Amino acid sequence: MKHICLNLKRFDVPVSLGGVNRIAPAADWGAYIVERTEEALRSYNSGEAEFTMYFPEAHILGAAAASKDGPVRIGCQGVYRENTASSGNFGAFTTNRPASAAKALGCESVIIGHCEERRDKLGIMELGGTADAEAVNRILNSEIRAAVSEGMDVLYCIGETEEEQPRWKEILKQQLTVGLESVDKSRTVIAYEPVWAIGPGKTPPCRDYIAKIAGYIKEVTGGMDVIYGGGLKQDNAGMLASIPEIDGGLIALTRFSGEIGFYPDEYLEIIRIYMENCRQ
Repeated sequence: MKHICLNLKRFDVPVSLGGVNRIAPAADWGAYIVERTEEALRSYNSGEAEFTMYFPEAHILGAAAASKDGPVRIGCQGVYRENTASSGNFGAFTTNRPASAAKALGCESVIIGHCEERRDKLGIMELGGTADAEAVNRILNSEIRAAVSEGMDVLYCIGETEEEQPRWKEILKQQLTVGLESVDKSRTVIAYEPVWAIGPGKTPPCRDYIAKIAGYIKEVTGGMDVIYGGGLKQDNAGMLASIPEIDGGLIALTRFSGEIGFYPDEYLEIIRIYMENCRQ
């Protein structure tokens, strides 16, 4: 089974407000993406690939309504570390999204531990005079367990920064062992993000490096599925499909020059290239 995931970040913000959204008004954006991709995704056998889209919260209802029991699995971008409970906290979570709320909105999956989330949590700690990466992993573990308790699947992101790269084995093992403690691994897929290689002017990792990391993750986790979280794109889809240890990829932007942004037809082309190469 290949896992093709789409992290839509904040691509809903229109160009006039500093964003990259040129495809649809904000009110229709989530539904627009599902409606323009779902029929094409039906051509793939459900046993060979699953397609999950992680939407900003405002667009979950529109995306879920447009899905109509198709191949698109609706996901959200994070859940709170605590959850509602019978005879317990019934909803006193101002500004936070408990897993039960995400489930009620129609989410089947959640992305947790993305490098942007990790950076934010560390930044908050630094404002308090500390920076504890292991504490971040413990918080993420609480988020994963809250999501799984609601029957949601999890895409758990791990990865090393440039400063951490010389100790990559130690860093990744800690993120895996702490983050996955007491977690139902059958509901979790790992996304590897080479944080040190993400961004303008950075050199992406080669095929051998990705294979080495994915193999190590499978060794530590007992064979969990691993996808490439550093960006599945048209220019690397064939290469990533050729790596036996990689079980899919995480797509974000589809166009990186000119009118940069996310475009549904380009998303489908990335998937076409990847899946065709997987079958070879």
